[in-house]
Amino acid sequence: MEKLMITAAVVGAELSRDDTPYLPTNPDEIAREACDCCEAGAAVIHLHARDGSGNPTQNAKIYRDIIAKIKERCNPIIQVSTGGAIGMTAKERMQPLDLKPEMASLTVGSVNFGNDVFLNPPELLAKLASIMKERRIKPEIEIFDAGMVANALWLNKKGLLIPPIHFDLVLGVPGALPASVRNLLFLVDSLPKYSTWSVAGIGRSQLPMATTAMILGGHARVGLEDNIYYREGQLAEGNVPLVKRLVRIAGEMGREIATPDEAREILGLG
Repeated sequence: MEKLMITAAVVGAELSRDDTPYLPTNPDEIAREACDCCEAGAAVIHLHARDGSGNPTQNAKIYRDIIAKIKERCNPIIQVSTGGAIGMTAKERMQPLDLKPEMASLTVGSVNFGNDVFLNPPELLAKLASIMKERRIKPEIEIFDAGMVANALWLNKKGLLIPPIHFDLVLGVPGALPASVRNLLFLVDSLPKYSTWSVAGIGRSQLPMATTAMILGGHARVGLEDNIYYREGQLAEGNVPLVKRLVRIAGEMGREIATPDEAREILGLG
């Protein structure tokens, strides 16, 4: 098996300090958390940003500040979000792409998201994919529901994606595809040959989905964006314990952990 790429989604856009006091919100906190996760074994940092009041923002200047602070201390793959937060305009969501990061997320379809709707019409998908291709930004294709795989294949047919394609299979969002081994196997079997993939289990499904991905030869995403608990009733004291637990389990399975540079090779970056 390939070495395991661990992605740490350290902050997200939907949580606040009311949900967990361990959420990093300002650039210094986010950068410190990212590098601590990198030291613990994460190769990829899935990055959101917050403004001075702790609210989600796609402001490129704030992203630039966070990325600079991360690069002062460590060298993970920085994967900016183009999802932003529910209700943001397409123009807002695209801002971090101006920084030409190594990677960016690309959700390939609209989906119910709890009590909201995460809108991603075809025109927006094509525009985001086109910008990423032009700027040599590797997209992580985020799949929340089964039909999104077909949307990714449509983008590929239009020549807007460069194989091998990397997918993140997001399972367990209320309103989207539930987290189960059966659903994960179905999605993996639906992906194009030679693709790479990771899984992001939401809430209590984070650990079982990550563990299943390790067994199947895929990769895994953990972090407070997706799950704030270490175990039932016990908040995770930041992102690092979630990364360290995955590293420990991988070690028991004999699955080596990819460094950031090894992850770059797996993903075909650089």
